[in-house]
Amino acid sequence: MYTFVGTMKVQIINGPNLNLLGKREPEVYGWLTFDSYFEELKRIYPKLELTYFQSNVEGDIINKIHEVGFTFNGIILNAGGYTHTSVSIADAIASVNCPVIEVHISNVYAREAYRHQSLLAPKCRGVIVGFGLNSYKLAIEAFLEAVHKN
Repeated sequence: MYTFVGTMKVQIINGPNLNLLGKREPEVYGWLTFDSYFEELKRIYPKLELTYFQSNVEGDIINKIHEVGFTFNGIILNAGGYTHTSVSIADAIASVNCPVIEVHISNVYAREAYRHQSLLAPKCRGVIVGFGLNSYKLAIEAFLEAVHKN
């Protein structure tokens, strides 16, 4: 499942409203934009092929999962509000052979009750919540650890 030849390729996919990081509810999500954080991730992990995609549109997220889900070594997915509503994104995750780690910047379990259920989690390799933007770094580390075990 984690075997690969050459450079390890990891796709980060962010869903609705995550294009507003740094502006939207900074007390919850912080002041840093994701583009700035992504540049930091690329500096920390220069040997990985990290790519980033963001969309507010459910179908675009599904299309991206389909596009990379058979050729990449891992997907880090923050589906935002679609986490709690999208059977179709869950089905897309189940349809590909690339492992997916669901991430959330905030601790969704310390927020509104409707955020406590993920339709995606049962289809994912794991879930990381509540560590701010470092949730993405923890997901990368989980992929790297899995590769080194094989």
